[in-house]
Amino acid sequence: MTEDRFYPPIEDYGIIGDMHTAALVSSRGSVDWLCVPAFDSPALFCRLLDWERGGFWQVSPVGKYRVRRRYLEDTNILETVFTCDAGRVRMLDFMAVIPELRGTGHRVMVRLLEGIEGAPELESTCRPTPNYALEEASAKVEGRRLSWDRCCVYSPFEWSAGEGIFRSRSRVRKGESYAFVLVYMGEEAQRLQLPEPSDMLRTTEEFWRRWAAACTYDGPYREQVVRGALALKLLIYEPTGAIVAAPTTSLPEEIGGERNWDYRFTWIRDASLTLYALLMAGYKDEDDAFFGWLTRTVQIEHEGMRVLYPITPEGDTTERVLEHLQGYRGSRPVRVGNAASDQLQLDMYGEVLDALYFAVHAGDYDPRGVWDHFVPLVDWVIEHWQEPGNGIWEVRGGKRHFVYSKVMSWVALDRAVKLCRELGLEGDVDLWERERDAIRAEVLARGWSDELGAFKQSYEDERLDASNLLLSSMGFIAGDDPKMVSTIDATLDQLVVDGLCYRYLDAPEGVSGNEGAFVLCTFWLINALALAGRHDEAREMFERMLHRASPLGLYAEEIDTSTGHHLGNYPQAFSHIGLIASAVTLARRLGFSSDQRHHGSRPKAR
Repeated sequence: MTEDRFYPPIEDYGIIGDMHTAALVSSRGSVDWLCVPAFDSPALFCRLLDWERGGFWQVSPVGKYRVRRRYLEDTNILETVFTCDAGRVRMLDFMAVIPELRGTGHRVMVRLLEGIEGAPELESTCRPTPNYALEEASAKVEGRRLSWDRCCVYSPFEWSAGEGIFRSRSRVRKGESYAFVLVYMGEEAQRLQLPEPSDMLRTTEEFWRRWAAACTYDGPYREQVVRGALALKLLIYEPTGAIVAAPTTSLPEEIGGERNWDYRFTWIRDASLTLYALLMAGYKDEDDAFFGWLTRTVQIEHEGMRVLYPITPEGDTTERVLEHLQGYRGSRPVRVGNAASDQLQLDMYGEVLDALYFAVHAGDYDPRGVWDHFVPLVDWVIEHWQEPGNGIWEVRGGKRHFVYSKVMSWVALDRAVKLCRELGLEGDVDLWERERDAIRAEVLARGWSDELGAFKQSYEDERLDASNLLLSSMGFIAGDDPKMVSTIDATLDQLVVDGLCYRYLDAPEGVSGNEGAFVLCTFWLINALALAGRHDEAREMFERMLHRASPLGLYAEEIDTSTGHHLGNYPQAFSHIGLIASAVTLARRLGFSSDQRHHGSRPKAR
């Protein structure tokens, strides 16, 4: 096994992307993960999942150096400044967002070098390993051009070849500028004429700053909110409007464990919550694309919705194992595809209807053109809400009557009723209302545990679950209701370690091993505290969470409470959703945000 010391911590990575795919770049200047042409395509560079076998593309000084990194303000352009004895050099990494690439299958990554001080020697090392390192790259060198299959890397310096690894090296003196450009040529026959790298930088920078400026949130922690929103924007697949849960696969929830999943697909739940978070921050232009994708998707289903979908109709979510890869720090199996696709997860219907309702009130979205596609979903909830399911956590150990799933079924019906009554939309409102009230009565009767002094995970057990912290956020129960307050206190007592909240303890999932504390659950707890009027506790926990972000302000899915290192796929949509929601909720509760149209709130508990 490769020594752990070779693998950077997950939080060491920065992300760049173009709303088609994304690359992870370490502080060593190494691209250790890149799938082309799309998020769910086979990886071209995958050293992230196998240090020995996986490919990479590194640009860094020769010898020892120090690193300072940041994103250019309000962009997804990554700046790395290398300092060594011979001087300093600046590198800007980005994926081009330019008109020339619109509507094509071509992808372009640019690495711009600028000498700041002295004349440090830099080396570019490239090892392409197509199809998750299952294939050998038939690469050839033509001077400054390195090419294989549909890819080529243009270097400002001559390439040299040796045993599948290609190098170019030169000094970068003060005032000098150079550019490396990686181009993936799509299947289209369209000839690609690229602007100069400096022009691509300018256009890409303008795009990101223009998008970031649309944020209307003006309360505390605005910088973190914008960074979270920029991370979420990178996860939107622009051609279809689909939203991936994360750009990676199989980053472990436990080092050496088997909780390694592929998140490069669109979960209905995650995507709906992503849209909600972006709307909370004031981004109103994402709803048309998402609901367009959703309505096109549900049309092909005979009944209900699947849990997750590929980002394109021809995509494949079938789960399989890549046996040849050792996994991040020896964490196997490495999976591609996700078997959760066929599970029953009742909560997602509530998240979809909640997002639609919020889009109407916070984003001025007009649902009349798509409402006919939502009515069958509401009717499906009526027919199925009493069934057991796999729940929000996608347990593989058998179906149960999860409390959160029931509450979100209530949400689906509640928002459907409100949309019909407020907008005059068609639907069996009387039936929906009766079933909504029946769900609420059942949850209050069967979902509460006197033994726990809290809402429990499912009707079948006496176990806490952090998802129930959302009951007040969803308007099911008042934030200061004694049952909600007691649930918060029980969670703080049993699920929180060092200010970090676990999803649950000892739940029968059908998967072995442990996991870290869940970033999103911690933000849910912060929200619940704020809605309970415990503002000082909420703010203290929130600010501690800000310090737990990566050096670039990003979050993985989980955090190891013993080491502080991030765990799971990265960056995770869930985590940045939580960050935005907590910041906006705190601001509103503390009186910093008065514009409810932009920042919104869910309906109050009945």
